[in-house]
Amino acid sequence: MKFALKTQVGACALAALFFATTTQSQTLGAPFSSDYSVNSLGSVAGLPSNYGGLAFIDNNTLLIGGAANTASGSLYTIDVTRDAENHITGFVGSAVRFGTSIGEYNDGGVTFGPGGVLFTSRWPINGLGQTKPGSVAEDKVIELAPLGVASSNSAINFVPGGFGGAGSVKLVSYGGGQWYSGSLAPDGNGTFDLVGLAQVDLDLGAAGIQSLPGGPEGFVYITGANAGFSVNSMLVSEYAAGTVAAYEVDANGDPLLSSRRTFLSGLSGAEGAVIDPVTGDFLFSTFGGGSRVVVVSGFLAPLPPIDPGPTPAVPEPTTWAMLGLGLLGMAFAARKRHRS
Repeated sequence: MKFALKTQVGACALAALFFATTTQSQTLGAPFSSDYSVNSLGSVAGLPSNYGGLAFIDNNTLLIGGAANTASGSLYTIDVTRDAENHITGFVGSAVRFGTSIGEYNDGGVTFGPGGVLFTSRWPINGLGQTKPGSVAEDKVIELAPLGVASSNSAINFVPGGFGGAGSVKLVSYGGGQWYSGSLAPDGNGTFDLVGLAQVDLDLGAAGIQSLPGGPEGFVYITGANAGFSVNSMLVSEYAAGTVAAYEVDANGDPLLSSRRTFLSGLSGAEGAVIDPVTGDFLFSTFGGGSRVVVVSGFLAPLPPIDPGPTPAVPEPTTWAMLGLGLLGMAFAARKRHRS
């Protein structure tokens, strides 16, 4: 398990921690408790336990990792149900495997990028998978160690429009919380190379290169217009700490370590992270902790997608999914960690 590999506490302490975090209530941090609410959507029928990251294919179809961190890991689709105010309330039917071999070693990072290409972090083998629209298997895997990424990458996302650093790609590694920034360059095959990737010091006032604590996994960007967020920020699922942390972001879209606040605590196995494209709700998955999906409501609804033209600014990742995945959705409609 990731518990055993990634922490330095004994087996008895681990058992006590797991019991405590799966039985205590989830608690919103004081600055957020009056404006947000938390609801567990439970487990997804048919989805193998130990969930990985998650993303939206369209407004009502969730893409989520199962059997995370293993060679047999895969991504699955599941439709969601919504209430009268369009908040997600549950799932329809059973999960359906997405392609034939998409999502091996999936972890907290599952997101769509330019051209509707799906990006998947691969833990613990420190890779980054890419799947083009319409493909049933990953089209490209980048080995990250030669690019200087510490083992092992756990999540990836893109800085959305309206934020400093819009368009840049961000990666984080689980063990040491190392944070990386770079860009994408088309490789001529419909996928991308990572270029200019470098580790970022998240606190220039401290000695050495500072990284994220808590065992960081999936992360999303939050506009400063939301309650409790005075400036553009991000939420980070912290697997080891059992929390979701909030950070302000700088002019490059990188988190400011000194600004860390606890957004949500009392968790076990916080893993993926995604924003509901309809309501703006924040959803995250858990690796262990009952293998479930949790939703936090109270965020502002995102603006509807705008056709960006031939040289787009970078939209929200879900916008990429909706603009670029029509063929992908049709291809699969017809066939609708064990961490060691």
